[in-house]
Amino acid sequence: MKKHIIHLHPVGKEIQVNDQTPLIDVLHEFGIEFPCGGKGTCGKCKVRLLQGEIEATDAHRMKIEQLGLSPEWRLACFSQCTGHITLEIEQFNHLILADESEFDFVPQKGFGVAVDLGTTTVVAQLIDLSSSKVLAVETMLNPQAKFGADLISRIHACLDGNTSEMTRVIRSAIGAMIELMVEKHKVALQKVVLVGNTTMQLIFSNCDVTSLAMYPFYSDNLGMKRFNPEELGWKFQVVEKVQFYPSIGSFVGSDILAGIAATGLHRKEDYTALIDLGTNGEIVIGNKNQIFCTSTAAGPAFEGANISMGMRAVTGAISSFNLDIENIVAHVIGNTSPKGICGSALIDAVAILRRLDKVGLFGEINSGDDHIKLIGKVILTQKDINEFQLAKAAIAAGMTILAYQLSISLSDIQQVYIAGGFGNYINLEHVSDLGMIELPEERICKMGNTALIGAKMFLFSDEKITNEILTKTRHINLEGDPNFQDIYVDRMLL
Repeated sequence: MKKHIIHLHPVGKEIQVNDQTPLIDVLHEFGIEFPCGGKGTCGKCKVRLLQGEIEATDAHRMKIEQLGLSPEWRLACFSQCTGHITLEIEQFNHLILADESEFDFVPQKGFGVAVDLGTTTVVAQLIDLSSSKVLAVETMLNPQAKFGADLISRIHACLDGNTSEMTRVIRSAIGAMIELMVEKHKVALQKVVLVGNTTMQLIFSNCDVTSLAMYPFYSDNLGMKRFNPEELGWKFQVVEKVQFYPSIGSFVGSDILAGIAATGLHRKEDYTALIDLGTNGEIVIGNKNQIFCTSTAAGPAFEGANISMGMRAVTGAISSFNLDIENIVAHVIGNTSPKGICGSALIDAVAILRRLDKVGLFGEINSGDDHIKLIGKVILTQKDINEFQLAKAAIAAGMTILAYQLSISLSDIQQVYIAGGFGNYINLEHVSDLGMIELPEERICKMGNTALIGAKMFLFSDEKITNEILTKTRHINLEGDPNFQDIYVDRMLL
C-alpha cells in the first residue's frame, strides 16, 4: 500500500502512514484532543495545511466555513492523508479543556515538561511557560510492560523483588524522553510535573507497594513526591524540584486529580462525572461542594486484555463497527488489514450483535456457537462477550454506588466526560444503549487525555488547586458497599 509522510509543526515530528489514513488515527497519540468527538462542531482539532493537499468533501468545506476558517485550514476529524503533507497543529498553541475553553494561565519565565505516566503509555510535552505553547512531544510504551501488562501484575513483580529495576527503567525512559526534547530546542527547564495512577507514582518513587496487594488495598503514602534530577539519574538540570503530584486513593491517582482539574468538575454547580477507561477504570462524580471517586476492574477489557483478539488502539486495530442495513462495517486504524479489536470496537460489536439478536439479554450467543465471525478473520468469542459484561457492569455499578453515596440519582448528573486512550473512537449511542452509562447520549462527551491537560495546568499553578480538590474529594471502596454484588450482577444484563 502507498505510504505518505506527515510532518507536524511546530513539534518537528514525522509520521509515516498508509494512504487514506484518517488524521484522527495518528494525532491522538500526541495528546491532540477531539472535544466534540469528531463531529466537526467545535473546531478544536483544526490544522493548518502548510504543504501538500487534503481533499475536503462538501460537508468538510461547510464545517470550515461555519467555523469562519480560511481555506488553508482543515478539521483533523474530517481529514484523510492522501499524500505527503506538513501540518501546523493549532492545538499545540494553547491548552484545551473539557469544557472547550482555554486555560486561563499566568505567563511565567522558562520552560516546563508535563508527563502523563500511564500503565501502558507515557506522554511528555515540552511547554513554553510564557505562552503555554507545546514545543515538542515524545510518546512511548511504558517499558515496565515486561513485568506485566496490568497494575496487579506490576505490583506482584514488585513483591517478587523487582521494584528497584522497575523504578530504574521508568526513570531512565522518562529522562531520555525529556532529554531529547531539551537538546532539540536548546532550552533550560524550570519545572517538570508528572501525573499517573497510584501504583505508577509509588514505583517511580521507589516506594513500597505491598499494601496495594492485599485487602483493604490501602496506602498511606499518597502525597506529593519531590525529587532532584540527580537522584532520578537524569543528566539535565531543572531549576525547581521535579514533582509527582499526589494520589487521591489507593487506586485513584494523580492522573485523575489532573482530570478533575482539566474538566473543572470541582468548580461546577451541577453534578458532573469523569470516567477514565484506561488500564484501571476510574470514576469520579461531584461538584463544587463534594466529590466522590472510585476505581473498578473495567480497564483491561477496554484496552484489549483478556479479549481473544483484543489489542490497543494502534495500527491494525478495528476501532469501530457500524451497521449498514444488516452488514457490519469496520474502521481499521491506519487503513490497513484488521489484526484485532480495541475497546471501542468491543463495545460496538456487542451493541450491534445485540441489536441483530445474535446475542441475548444475558450475553449468550443465540446460535449456540462459541464465537461469532465479525469481519475477515476477526471473531468475538463467548468469553469475550462475558469479559465485556464484567467491565460494563463494573462501570455501571460504580456510577450507581457513587451517586447513592452522594444522595443523588444518576439523572442528576448533567455531564459525563469520558477520558482514556480510545475515548476518541467510542460510539456514545452504543455506550448508552448497553447501559454502560445509564444516561442519555447527549449528556456524554469524549475528552481524550485529561491527565495530560491537567498536568500542563499544574505547570502554571501552585498547590492551591490540588488542595482545593483533595479537601472535598472522598475515595470509596466499591467492594465495601453491601449492595455492590447485587448491583454488579444486575448491571451485567445487556
